[in-house]
Amino acid sequence: MEGRTLGAAALRVGAIGLGCMPMSWAYTTSEQVGEEAVRALHAALDEGTTLLDTADMYGPFTNELLVGRVLRRRRAEAFVSTKAGLLVGDQHIVANGRPSYIRRACDASLRRLQTDVIDLYQLHRPDPEVPVEETWGAMAELVTAGKVRALGWCAVDARTRRRLPGTDLYEGTLTQLRRVQQVFPVGAVQAELSVWSREALGRLLPWCAERGVGLLAAMPLGHGFLSGTLTPGSGFEPDDVRARHPRFTAEMMAANQPVVAGLRRVAARHGDATPAQVALAWLLAQGPHVVPVPGTKKARWAVENARAGRLRLTDAEVAEIGALPPALGSWD
Repeated sequence: MEGRTLGAAALRVGAIGLGCMPMSWAYTTSEQVGEEAVRALHAALDEGTTLLDTADMYGPFTNELLVGRVLRRRRAEAFVSTKAGLLVGDQHIVANGRPSYIRRACDASLRRLQTDVIDLYQLHRPDPEVPVEETWGAMAELVTAGKVRALGWCAVDARTRRRLPGTDLYEGTLTQLRRVQQVFPVGAVQAELSVWSREALGRLLPWCAERGVGLLAAMPLGHGFLSGTLTPGSGFEPDDVRARHPRFTAEMMAANQPVVAGLRRVAARHGDATPAQVALAWLLAQGPHVVPVPGTKKARWAVENARAGRLRLTDAEVAEIGALPPALGSWD
């Protein structure tokens, strides 16, 4: 697989990453975590995927434990990315950016992941009660201590942000990134980016490009919609976030079919390519610092996603996909 470079530390990763969240969070229950997900992790590594993206809150904790089972045997083949800064309670999720907590969270993640170093340690969300420089400073200390190789930032996306008319979705994020950049270099920013969620193309992507910061494209397949495997009649389990998502009502799924149809047209020109692979290839074409991180818990999809790295779109096809109609339906 083609390699890509993240940040000033020049860390190399495969062009397509693997989002591990669906293996035990948001799309499934922790009871379903098992050998199927382990096979997906192994399949991704076999295909040249290196970046495995997890977080302590997924589960919570079960996701890191799962990834750790694979890292125990294949650590040298993997680039480990995990996150801290969010606590899962019985009824809600809260941010915790206190330096003492960040230090404890890192040590706990290292134990669960069965490794002595985290390649990319990301701040999941800034704590409004703690100056972000203090949180980021504590994370920088982990780099100095040799527990972490680089630091990353998870940008708040359209589902959780409100903005004033005429302002960029990521205006607040960019302000915070400028502040923490004065403390310690940002190696990567993770933000939602896909054919049907393009806000990060505005100012966030150029900001990263100008500074050599990697952009990890989260949810690059639109929660699976861009794969073309979901139909307006698709049902979701009650614990699946899509069961309550405004874009996954039958009405909105039907209204957004032209987006998938456009991906299918391009895929048909590339032999056995799939809409999902075209959607991922389009992201790769947005810049050499972009790394899509599609999530899955199934080996077949991990393999298909990884092989998108071989697909080369023409400039005309990149423009054609970029001209597809914007997705309908609110993220709220």
